[in-house]
Amino acid sequence: MRRLLFLLLPLLLLGTSPPRAEERLNVVASFSILADFVRNVGGDRVNLTTLVGPNGDAHVYTPAPGDARRIATAKLVIINGLGLEGWLPRLVQSSGSKALVVSATAGIAPIKLGAEADPHAWQSVPNAKVYVSNIRDALAAADPADADRFRANAAAYLQKLDELDREVRAAVTKIPPERRKVISTHDAFGYLAAEYGIKFIAPVGVSTESEPSARDIADIIGQIKAGRVPAVFLENIANDRLIRRIAAESGARVGGTLFSDSLSGEKGDAPTYIDMVRHNIKALTSALDH
Repeated sequence: MRRLLFLLLPLLLLGTSPPRAEERLNVVASFSILADFVRNVGGDRVNLTTLVGPNGDAHVYTPAPGDARRIATAKLVIINGLGLEGWLPRLVQSSGSKALVVSATAGIAPIKLGAEADPHAWQSVPNAKVYVSNIRDALAAADPADADRFRANAAAYLQKLDELDREVRAAVTKIPPERRKVISTHDAFGYLAAEYGIKFIAPVGVSTESEPSARDIADIIGQIKAGRVPAVFLENIANDRLIRRIAAESGARVGGTLFSDSLSGEKGDAPTYIDMVRHNIKALTSALDH
């Protein structure tokens, strides 16, 4: 009997300790907005690292020494694509990583500005749902044992995004059509404009690496005066001197700060994607509806 118990004991112990209890999927997200999507879908089954953190600019990011190491240990690297992270392919190559690189914008038809694709597709909530679906599918493929959990988390989050989309559309309808136009620092809001009918004019192109000329600035000031643009907006990732100069010379008022390419820290106004969209729409409607 003792011999039988001795033989059975290891099997009994094995049955009481889940073999996967501590295993979590190592995922790297290129910047904070993507990280929030991954967090909502992956929950506690994902070990998440973010390269470009809160209030960071993914256009001009310089990889830190530890970034290659973080990518080397990842199973998935979630990127935006559409030319946003020009620095990332070399980083992945130098890391020697075998991670699968997944573009969260797959399936989204990009807005083109000249030869460039506008990478800021997350500014449309329906597009954000595509991001979430792509992330859900990537996580489920990388970790089939937790696929049902990822699908359930994604379904719950997609419902919240549906509600958010309805909120945004309702808010925009309260703005008189002739006042739905603003100036922002760079062309980060084209998808928001296309989806919700607010016109954005920007002195800088789709990347913050661009520098506007004196003529560009003069043209913007002329557009503000001719089109009676009610407000100009700062951005959380951009130097505010240019927009403040345009406001001073045009007579338009500064309507507040919009979150374009990044979330805020936890104690800021936009610690999550949903908070970011609500903050931006509240800032826009407050400045434009009167």
